[in-house]
Formats: sequence, structure tokens, C-alpha cells
Amino acid sequence: MRLLSKLVAALGVLFAVLLIGVCAWLWLAPPDLLRVGTGYAAKIVCSNVFLAGRDADDVLADDVQAPGHPLLKLVGIDVDMDRRLVEARLAGVIAPSVAVYREGLGCASVPDGDIVAAQAIFGPVSEAEPAVDTMSWPQGERVEAADTRLAAILQDQALLGPSYRAVVVVKDGRIVGESYGAGFNAQTPLLGWSMTKSVNGVLAAKVAAEQNIDLDADHLFSDWAGDDRAHIRLSDLLAMQSGLDFNEDYGDVADVTRMLYLQPDMAAYMRSLPATAEHGTRFNYSSGESVLIARWWMSQFSDQKAALAYPRKALFDPIGMRSAVLEADARGTLVGSSYLYATARDWARFGLLLAQGGLWEGQVVVPADFIARMMTRTSASDGAYGRAQAWRQGPGDDADTRFGLDTEVLWMLGHDGQSVAIIPSENLVVVRMGLTPSRGGYRPQRLLAAVREALR
Repeated sequence: MRLLSKLVAALGVLFAVLLIGVCAWLWLAPPDLLRVGTGYAAKIVCSNVFLAGRDADDVLADDVQAPGHPLLKLVGIDVDMDRRLVEARLAGVIAPSVAVYREGLGCASVPDGDIVAAQAIFGPVSEAEPAVDTMSWPQGERVEAADTRLAAILQDQALLGPSYRAVVVVKDGRIVGESYGAGFNAQTPLLGWSMTKSVNGVLAAKVAAEQNIDLDADHLFSDWAGDDRAHIRLSDLLAMQSGLDFNEDYGDVADVTRMLYLQPDMAAYMRSLPATAEHGTRFNYSSGESVLIARWWMSQFSDQKAALAYPRKALFDPIGMRSAVLEADARGTLVGSSYLYATARDWARFGLLLAQGGLWEGQVVVPADFIARMMTRTSASDGAYGRAQAWRQGPGDDADTRFGLDTEVLWMLGHDGQSVAIIPSENLVVVRMGLTPSRGGYRPQRLLAAVREALR
């Protein structure tokens, strides 16, 4: 009996030692998966608090924990309104991460902890005249009476989708219907996730046109000189055909989550990756390539300040996207893959710009040949993707024709159910924003088809 007691005591000591060892390991060297989780939480809460004015606890519960990995249930946050930063930890002490807010640039993950350096970078705020209700949209914010043909559609939860946050319908240059989920309205900036790629592509096209640079230009980065990556063209990046080895799987610590939440300099990380296929031959959807596009066009300016000012000066203010904020990483590279916040009406303004062939009030804002490039399907993607940072097929494995849609639809698509659908020939734009993970099977094609049919 005494021997058994000693054995039990020894096992208890061993268990305690192991528990202390595991806790020390998690505290001193947390696995990347945990750091990604807290980095994601800090970043999402930071942006929604300081850009969208939402409650931090609501954002943590609704945007981070509810749709995410079970481990995120253990994440807690601390919001410092004075220092304008958010810290996140697992179980109060494990895998600490921080995100900081910078004026004009929104929030950035700071995985290396250098908060001072990250906060030293800031961007310009809008200099455009505030939109007023006395001017009709898109010049102002006054919206005429909704088209009654859309009334039932904009109340149909099956068409709007689970956890939708905003739907805006534009026909012939005016908003003919809109609907907002509980807690959201026409003034709420919403994250477009990968819809940002299309905006970033347009910015690259504008810089290239202004500086007479061919979109087939190669030798994009000096640290690629001397190997096969030197031959990767800007057009390859735009079409997601660079051949770079990049994993876009969000289910674990893949290249995309490592880049977004563990790297202070996302572009440097991307430039370090090898090529595993010949450029121009393989379609591989890659947020990393969009970050490289942003880094390329920013490098065409003489200094970082001028580059950071360009989106607002050249695109957002001219078309009235006053709410738009394109966020930058901790080193100042605009995250052209993922991090543009704008109201649903401002996302609709960008969609209208594309529907009008790049024209805004008679002025060329986007070169017409670039719009044509966006509309041109690539063979490497089996026609699903265009040549310039936009989809030619809606989400899911089914072709759009299943929903009665023809081949002219241009799609901007983002994580968790964000979409802008554009049919230029019908002057139709349908914006749908929400928190709708793909595993639920929601298809915005149904909404687009219903709207299109009603307005015909």
C-alpha cells in the first residue's frame, strides 16, 4: 500500500513537471498556429474598432470566434484606445500578438513586436469634399426611392445569405435598392478581403500607364536577378500565373496565413519563395502575388509617402470612395491582397467604375484595355479567372450558367462571402457583404440572377 502511495505521488510530480514544461514551452516558443490565431484576432478587432467604430467584444465574438477555429474561443483581447492598438493572447498569456492603428492606413499586425516602427508609418486621409445627402449617389449620398421590383428580393434571407451585412444594387448608374443586416448601415466600412485584389490591380494598371511601363515587363525585383524568377512578368502576377510556390490554404499555417500574420514585411517574404513552375503556365490563386503587385507599383514612386498617398489621390477621391482605407503591413507595403475597408456604397462605386469601362463622369480613370484584360479568361484557370485580378466565374464548382447567368459577368470575390458582380452590358452592379464562410455553400449567383430578372 505504501509502495502504491509512493508511485501515485511520483506520477503526480511527473505530471506537474510536464504541465509546467508544456506551459513554459507555450509561453516561450508558442507554435505558429497559435501565433496565427492571436495575430488574426488582434488584426480583425483592431480594424473594426478603429476603422468601423464597432464594439471590440462583439467583433471578437462574432467575427473571430464564431466562424473560426475552436482554439479561438480561448483568445482574449485588450484594446488600448490611447495608444490605438489591440493585444490578443491565448488563455491570457500564450502567444501574444499585437496590431496597431495608423492614421490613413488602418491597422497592421506587428509580429516582430516593433510597435514604434510600425506606428511611424501613416497615410493621407481623404481631401475630397464630404458627401452630402442633397446630391444623388454616386456624386453624393442621396438615394432615390427603391425600385419596388426588388422589395421581396431584398427581404429574402435565402437570397441575401446567412449573416449578410449589406446588399447594394446599382442599375444605370444609381442605387435602386439596398438592405443592411442588424448592426450595420450605409456608413459602416466593411472588409472586402480578396475583392481588394481587383482594386490593387487597377492601381498597378494606372501606375503602369502613367509611367509608360508595359504590363509584360519582367525583372520586377532586384533580389530575383540571376535566377528564373527574373523572367516573371507583371502580367503573370496579375493573372496568378507566376509559378511561385505559394499555398493559399486557410485551414492551417500555410503561406497565406504565415504572410498575413507572422511576417512584418509581407513582400520580402514573398520575394524569398522559390518558383516551382514556369511563369505563365500554371494558375495558382495566390494572395502573395497580389502583395507583390502592390510592392511593385509602390516601388515606382520616389518615396514611400508618395506611394501611400497614391490610392486616395488617383482612385478613391476621384470616384467618391471617401470611406475607403487600404491597409498596409508593419513595414508600409499596402496589403493589396486582402485589406481594403469601404462602405457597401463605396464598393458599389468601384463596381460602377468597372461597369462603365473605366470612365467616371466622362473622364478615364482606368485604362479601357485593362478592363478588357480583366474580362479576358485565362486558359490556365480553365476560364474561371481573368487576366487581371478578377474572377470570370462565381464561387463554387458550378458554372454560372446553372443560375441563368451568361458569360459576361465579372466577379470580385472575397473570403467569407464578399462579392461584387458586374454585368457591363446591363449597367448592373450587385454588392453583397457578410460573414458567410464558404462551408455553408452560399452562392451569390442566386441573388444576382434574381435581381437581374426582376429588373428586366
